[in-house]
Amino acid sequence: MPMTTVPDQRSHRPTEPYAAASAPRAGTAGRTGGVGVIRSIGVAVLAGDPITGEGTTLGLRRHPGLRLLAADDHPTADVALVVTTRVTEETMTGLEDFAARSANPGLGIVLVTESVREHQVLRAVGLGLRGVLWRQECDFDQVLEVVRSVAVGGTELPPTVQGWLVGGLRTVQRDVLGPRGLTTAGLETRELDVLRLLADGLDTADIARELSYSERTIKNIVSGMMTRLGFRNRTHAVVHAIRTGVL
Repeated sequence: MPMTTVPDQRSHRPTEPYAAASAPRAGTAGRTGGVGVIRSIGVAVLAGDPITGEGTTLGLRRHPGLRLLAADDHPTADVALVVTTRVTEETMTGLEDFAARSANPGLGIVLVTESVREHQVLRAVGLGLRGVLWRQECDFDQVLEVVRSVAVGGTELPPTVQGWLVGGLRTVQRDVLGPRGLTTAGLETRELDVLRLLADGLDTADIARELSYSERTIKNIVSGMMTRLGFRNRTHAVVHAIRTGVL
């Protein structure tokens, strides 16, 4: 289903290729549910048709802590809430345009749909997709919960979508990073070998013997890794590898 265009209620100018749901800018701070953060969340509602957009806006407007943004204010959004029956190429193009105009580097995207394909999810993750809900299985309260979670950096994905992402990472590691001696954490495989031994408590001399390198080579590997990735020290490098799941 193609995305429709509706006029901005304040200026009667065309907006994005989504049905833009407009709302007053004025908002009040509210508690974002279970996350324990008190602030107002700027939400841009992007819908596949005007009726869906207005209905979503009415459903969310009664909740405290949300600022439903007019089209001109969309670049400031904390969360883009995309509601559409089926994700199409028009949906993806509109979402890419929206993300390109965003002034918020932490923009989170929540998608509510009946149908989305694996390659579309993988594409949208790069734009900020962090929440997916099946339209036929959710209500406004569930949408609100996910919007609040995504606004503070959370991720809410159904098992099927999680599986797609894991499979996508494996493919990238196998076909793109692996042949170049890299990992998903941005580390070279020999850098990872060094970090693994550092995590085991070995010093430079021990690591050199274990890997059959000279101490100078080990020092160069560590120095290059820290400079390239901005690590403060060896401990920071080890923690990064652990947090990214490669160690």
